[in-house]
Amino acid sequence: MWKIFQRRRLISQGLSSAKVRRKQVESPLADALEGGWPAKAAIMLAFNAGLGVLIFTGTQIEPLKHFLICLLVFGTAMTALWINFPKSFESNSRLLLLLLICFIQLVGVRLILASSEINPSFARLLFPYAFAPLILSVLIGRHHGLYAAIFCSLWGSFLLPDMDPVFIVLSLITGFVAVFVTLQVRRRGRLVRAGIYVGIATWILAATFGLIGPIRMDGTDWRLIGWQTLIAIGTGFATAILVSGILPVVETLFNITTDISWLEMADMNHPLLRRLSMEAPGTYHHSLAVANLAEAAAESVGANPTICRVCSYFHDIGKLVKPEYFTENMPPGHNPHDELTPTMSALIIIAHVKEGVDLALKNNLNTLLVDGIQQHHGNTLVSYFYQRAIQQQEDAKLGGKIMNLRDDDIPEVRDESFRYSGPKPQTREIAIVSLADSIESASRSIERPTTQRIDDLVTGLIDARIADHQLDECPLTLDEIRRIGDSFRSTLASMMHSRVAYPARRESKKEPKDAAPKRSEKSAA
Repeated sequence: MWKIFQRRRLISQGLSSAKVRRKQVESPLADALEGGWPAKAAIMLAFNAGLGVLIFTGTQIEPLKHFLICLLVFGTAMTALWINFPKSFESNSRLLLLLLICFIQLVGVRLILASSEINPSFARLLFPYAFAPLILSVLIGRHHGLYAAIFCSLWGSFLLPDMDPVFIVLSLITGFVAVFVTLQVRRRGRLVRAGIYVGIATWILAATFGLIGPIRMDGTDWRLIGWQTLIAIGTGFATAILVSGILPVVETLFNITTDISWLEMADMNHPLLRRLSMEAPGTYHHSLAVANLAEAAAESVGANPTICRVCSYFHDIGKLVKPEYFTENMPPGHNPHDELTPTMSALIIIAHVKEGVDLALKNNLNTLLVDGIQQHHGNTLVSYFYQRAIQQQEDAKLGGKIMNLRDDDIPEVRDESFRYSGPKPQTREIAIVSLADSIESASRSIERPTTQRIDDLVTGLIDARIADHQLDECPLTLDEIRRIGDSFRSTLASMMHSRVAYPARRESKKEPKDAAPKRSEKSAA
């Protein structure tokens, strides 16, 4: 409370700014819910309780036996999750999402079995086999989709009156098909197409196992087969429509962003990007060039190119606060840093990261975009102004010797005052954007770009980042860094290639028609 009054007093005296930047605040309660064992145990207990309700309200002959087997399957599922996907196991929100989606699919199976109005010949075709694999493959990744396909098939088989191997095979293969056709979904229309493929796969498998028909030589009920075909394909289509509809809700609740949403965020009509193009055009074009570099590099190492492109668009939005202090936006012949001390100049340059985080939070940008803004410089050194400050210190010491001043009277240049606050890049995508940002900025200083000069520039900057330990906290391997460097060289070479010098146009020197008479008149005179 005392700090609030003290701040107001300083503001009234003009000694402090009234502006308060927004910051990412971590809550201890949120951390406990996200990674604490009590919350994890509650999620597991709730899932098993729900599974028990589905089994004991069914028509199984030995429901207790089925429930105990399901508990063993659950233990196997958690062990597999812990071994293969440790991050998903540690994250309670991710665990809740995984079990909740699987439980919704099991509820769908149970409701169809409990309905007495559904024709038994249609029931097996109405099961939402692909719901959990489809939505988890799009949300989290194909490996989680396969995980859901396997264990939903096992749990679902115990909801049937009798153990049916056909159900397990049908559910497994249909789930695998759903995962295969959603490996790269960047448009919501691809989900609908995936649903049709799932429906066709369901029909083929159902026909193979005798669930379609029967087809007889003496008389086939083609009307029944037509309805079964429509239901099989329609169920896959309806599942995809349902997944497409609930994806935005699930993304918001669990703070997950799919490639579909990333592409929507890449819209250049975003208010911040429009401001950047008008108020800081140099930074805007720099961001576009960084996006091209980062996207190509991400594709070369299997990272997410869409995330890299969108992060590149927004990584420098903090320069909107003081755009004229950055080289790419300076008018010719005027450098505002000439009137400032190196320490003040570095402070303005470094502040664009905090200003960017403030703008991102104010405009409700994605959390990963905020991380990209905050981490894309790591804790690197603003070397130009640092070297300038060192030079001024040396000049001051030289002058101090002439004036008999002590070294203690000359302010010391501290390395920490010229470094960004960090943190260092934590993901592959942000690390790629960070490298692309520095390389694109440095490439503007190459007057006559050649292959050798571009190669030296890329190699030198990447080696400097490694030596400064800026890539220590991201999961990039040395081989991936090498491939990223090769991609930067190739993209820069295509971006900076020289054009053919066309010869100047020669204009014909034809005399006007009335020129001759004038000369003749002049000569005659």
